Amino acid sequence: MNNKISVSQIKEAVQQAYEQVKGDTGGNNANYIPYLANIDKNLFGISVCLLNGEKFNVGDYNYRFGIESVSKVPTAILILRQYGAKKVLDMIGADATGLPFNSIMAILLENDHPSTPLVNAGAISACSMVQPIGDSTKKWNAIVENITDLCNDAPQLIDELYKSESATNFNNRSIAWLLKNYNRIYDDPDMSLDLYTRQCSLGVTSEMLSVAAATIANSGTNPVSKKQVFAAELAPKITSMIASVGFYQHTGDWMYTSGIPAKTGVGGGVMGVFPGVLGISAFAPPLDNAGNSVKAQLAIKFIMNKLGLNVFNGEQISVVE
Repeated sequence: MNNKISVSQIKEAVQQAYEQVKGDTGGNNANYIPYLANIDKNLFGISVCLLNGEKFNVGDYNYRFGIESVSKVPTAILILRQYGAKKVLDMIGADATGLPFNSIMAILLENDHPSTPLVNAGAISACSMVQPIGDSTKKWNAIVENITDLCNDAPQLIDELYKSESATNFNNRSIAWLLKNYNRIYDDPDMSLDLYTRQCSLGVTSEMLSVAAATIANSGTNPVSKKQVFAAELAPKITSMIASVGFYQHTGDWMYTSGIPAKTGVGGGVMGVFPGVLGISAFAPPLDNAGNSVKAQLAIKFIMNKLGLNVFNGEQISVVE
């Protein structure tokens, strides 16, 4: 079944979502990271990028916020590019934990396996895998260059956030050394943890994340720059990871109510991928009890439901003028 959606319908849905959700007062900023606790709770932006490169933005779409766990998606793409899908599955995995993003118990329950690159343990392991092994500077450059290619814009390190994260990442330090004990860290543990902490501290905008999401939705080709960032056959691999664990222990509820694979971060950003149609992102600092932006969730759900978009519908979606 073919379903046609007009550009004007998408623009209208984005604007309506913004107007309906902007006054919501639910959730709280992440208070365990001092920098994030002090971000203006009223910031709110929505961005959509179509596969022809056309973008629709509303609100604080150009405010640079901490990418946090959304950064796990680009780095997963990077190691998929460097190692291939089979090797990543063997070295980390692609299985949902059903547990919080920073769970140590998940490592033990998965028989010493990091489980997926989209939770903290797997993301630290992924940073350890980034080539070239043993060279922190070149690894960091590869991470930043990959994000730049996906977003068609360079992220900027938020130094205050990086320092704040580094001073409070005790749980992640435990994860890194536990993984080392199980031979699931493939480079120096401290270096790998630092790379992970730094990538989480990069500043991005909702517009940038919508372009990155559209690049995944467009089989690896950035719709703005037209650059083939990664091989088309890797797109369903990363999208399946996002669909299975993008909202951690709330992922099933999210997919049931929104119908779009999306990845969240405690900086307040959410990035959604609708294969073959669009990329979407929303940003607002207040989070629910699982670390997911309240307003961003409401906005993306509203847009998907308003447009009748759902990856499980089995419909062929066409965007028309």
